[in-house]
Amino acid sequence: ATEPQRAIVGDFVPDEVLVTVDGDAATVQQIAASFGLEVRSERQSRLLGTTLARFGIPDGRPVGVVLAQLAADGRTRRREPNHVYSLQQAAGIVNYAFDRIALDAKAASGENVRVAVIDTGIDDTNPALSGVIADQFDAMPNVPIEKRDHGTSIDGLIAGVGALKGMAPGAKIYHARAFEGGKSTMDVILSALDWAAEQDVRIINMSFVGPKNDLLGIACRNARSLGIVLVAAAGNNGPKAPYGYPAAFDGVIAVTATDAKDGLMPQANRGAYVFISAPGVEMVAPSGAGSDVVTGTSFAAAIVSGAIANLIHVAPDRSADEIEKALADTARDLGPKGRDNDFGYGLLDTKAAEAVKKE
Repeated sequence: ATEPQRAIVGDFVPDEVLVTVDGDAATVQQIAASFGLEVRSERQSRLLGTTLARFGIPDGRPVGVVLAQLAADGRTRRREPNHVYSLQQAAGIVNYAFDRIALDAKAASGENVRVAVIDTGIDDTNPALSGVIADQFDAMPNVPIEKRDHGTSIDGLIAGVGALKGMAPGAKIYHARAFEGGKSTMDVILSALDWAAEQDVRIINMSFVGPKNDLLGIACRNARSLGIVLVAAAGNNGPKAPYGYPAAFDGVIAVTATDAKDGLMPQANRGAYVFISAPGVEMVAPSGAGSDVVTGTSFAAAIVSGAIANLIHVAPDRSADEIEKALADTARDLGPKGRDNDFGYGLLDTKAAEAVKKE
């Protein structure tokens, strides 16, 4: 008889599982011993509200088989693959985004609004990031930082200063490095999210996409219940791609990318989860020590995070729910009438959203 096996969707680390455990380090060791696994890491997760263990499978058993075996053990609460996530980048001028999203470039400010970004490492010598980074955390300290462009561009689009001004100059960026070579894994991202939640941030920008994972869903739900606005890239995997996560979780603002003429980026993901559109095609952004032209829903997400920082700067007591509603109610409709799978509610209109009076 073949062993029962759980079906798994998406890319994942082939010899690891993530398990939330009722108990402490000793319990984690006992579970490892019971199932012939090795403990690769264990920690208390603030957003999961429990112990998160990462077990290695030393004997080549498929992940699906091990997940099915662990399901029978009452000490384990949730059992998930260690899914792999990817950054969403498709390959001294005022960014055209200001005009498209009705944000006055001269008046734009996110003064002292705390924004967390989970991304690659950054080039903090780039002049656009001068004084912008309030704190940094490395969620994968054992992996040397080689690629810094994506994170540098995201931080710059949100809060850059000088010639490459971002949407919300004055915002304080709390930067968690969780990607190398364009990839990360669930355990690393969860560690970055936990750190972000502890920095008292108002917004978390997640410019990456991967499969649905319950642990990520719980972390997002609990971050949202702390009042944090969650912004994520809808994905660049094309019109027929499956839903991209974390963007497709409830309470996460899924952002698709449009160009200077409000046309949809052709390689954008589509679906009922798409919430709003923002510029993300051929924008100039800080990169390395200088700048580059960037395209992708990653960058559109950063534009939305910056716009939301402006809304919070103007009205600090605005809640995550109120912000989400204001964006939906004021977006400039694109495509079919009303909310649609291509553009969501339509193009972000910062000026109109700022004008919405609190209920």
